[in-house]
Amino acid sequence: MNLEQARTNMIDQQIRSWEVLDSRVLDVFREIPREEFVPARHRKLAFSDLRIPLGHGQFMMKPIEQGRLLQGLALTEGEKVLEIGTGSGFLTACLARITGNVTSIEILTDVAEQAQANLDARGTEGLHLITGDALEAGFDDGAFDAIVVTASVASIPEKFVRWLKPGGRLFIARGQSPAMEALVLTRSDSGRLSEQSLFDTDMPRLIGAEDAAVFTF
Repeated sequence: MNLEQARTNMIDQQIRSWEVLDSRVLDVFREIPREEFVPARHRKLAFSDLRIPLGHGQFMMKPIEQGRLLQGLALTEGEKVLEIGTGSGFLTACLARITGNVTSIEILTDVAEQAQANLDARGTEGLHLITGDALEAGFDDGAFDAIVVTASVASIPEKFVRWLKPGGRLFIARGQSPAMEALVLTRSDSGRLSEQSLFDTDMPRLIGAEDAAVFTF
């Protein structure tokens, strides 16, 4: 496989065609070697328009989904980001490359360990990985400029909203399989949320999310 040609094709034929045109986002996909974050047995699929299995029913999101997510959040350097569900670590690396300030939490120990190894191999800076349950975490209210949830929920956990600063953005997939909607929610100064729909999807459920407190709009 010609890796650089495959990478270029992924960007031009998949990501750009899904109206991801933010040059910073496209540069991240050029600079960070996606193939190094894919499980070895699936490496030939690194640039495909597919979700790649990570075990435990978890998946690496499609390039087009990750591109739309990053563009929708409109992140800037220095913003503090929380990622819930580290997965392979590829999206973590993208977030760290853009902002330089990422905390990522992964509930599955072996997935977290592999992600840490993937990120360490790249010498990724500006991030802190935690193994644990985000629904049990005790982050301060207003601690983050952006939160990325790489799994789905039936309804938005209240604590995720509280963790956002005024003006903060939350990416999350909401709904019931097979009809879910990937959203960016923006918190106002008063705590109200505005909602932007990014794409239709069907993502694995966030472990334990069914029992989470529900935020009322």
